[in-house]
Amino acid sequence: MVTRIFLALTTLTALAGAQEAAKPAGQAPPAESAPAAPQVTPKVHHAPRSTARAHETLAVVADIEHPQVVKRALLVYRTAEDAKLREVEMLRASDGPYRAEVPANDVAWPSLEYTIELELMTGQRMAAFASRAELFKVQVPEDLMDVRERALSERLGGGRSVFAASGDYVDFGRSKVSPNPGGVDSVRDRYFRLEGSYTYRPLRVVTEFSIKLGMVRGTAPVLGDRELPKGRSESERFDVGLNYGAPTVRFRFHDQIHFEAELLSSITEQGFAVGTGSALLLGDPYGNKLTFGFETIQGFGSRFFSRMDVMATDRVTLAPIVEVTDMPSADKYGVRLLGELAMNLGGGFNAAVRGGYQARLATSGGASGGATLGYAF
Repeated sequence: MVTRIFLALTTLTALAGAQEAAKPAGQAPPAESAPAAPQVTPKVHHAPRSTARAHETLAVVADIEHPQVVKRALLVYRTAEDAKLREVEMLRASDGPYRAEVPANDVAWPSLEYTIELELMTGQRMAAFASRAELFKVQVPEDLMDVRERALSERLGGGRSVFAASGDYVDFGRSKVSPNPGGVDSVRDRYFRLEGSYTYRPLRVVTEFSIKLGMVRGTAPVLGDRELPKGRSESERFDVGLNYGAPTVRFRFHDQIHFEAELLSSITEQGFAVGTGSALLLGDPYGNKLTFGFETIQGFGSRFFSRMDVMATDRVTLAPIVEVTDMPSADKYGVRLLGELAMNLGGGFNAAVRGGYQARLATSGGASGGATLGYAF
């Protein structure tokens, strides 16, 4: 039995050797198949912010898992005012995470929305946090200054820009001239003024800024022995004039306290002159308020005034005015007592008329009148 088993094994071994020898020369044994490369999917680790401060840059940071397969990381956002999506590339920050910033101008009430997208090495884009279909919302509480600005703008009917034109005639009666080398004891002390202005209202810390252009012409009891400008005759000795430009800025210190600063540059009959002015407003700047102010121009005179604006109705404002001035070019101060009636005409138009009485001497005085027409848009 053992002999038969041995012979069978020998026969099988011989047959296997013959088959191996029959294979073509150089043929390698089949190779084993390589294992498939694992599929790597990048992930974003991000802690979203639910609120942001208005008008401040919003920083968005995130960690990226498997950044080797990511070509770019993008912050995609939109604001409440503009539905257009905007993109900001996220860059690796010095402290490690990726970072992108939403500009301060885009961080505004009431909210903004964003998603984080990854662009892979293959060119494919994938949403890693939120999505364009469901953006993550960040609430932006309204800044107190924004609330004030919007409330004032609504009160003013959106009229941020104002063009205005005004004119005044002022008569102090007759005033004495001293000295009087020409034998003239007194002259008619009077002048008229024309002015145009443009005002813009930011309604923030700078509440308003404006530019005024105007002219003044008249006669006044200037010093009788002054030197006449070249080309002027003796009959023009008491003529006075002024062409001026005046930029003005109004600042808000408090809801009930505002301050105006003014710089004047002018050309008088004597030549170039400069001046300044300021005013303190107590109360509602576009309603009931008390104003104290002054204005002075080199060689032409100064004026100090107070004014109380009282809103009689939503459209009508009354204002008594007291002014002390030596304009134009007088050697004595006079007192002016005026009243003004201002009215909102609707459609952005407003008008004011004023009138009163003034005098430098108890024995002489005169009337004055003026009007202003403005348009706000």
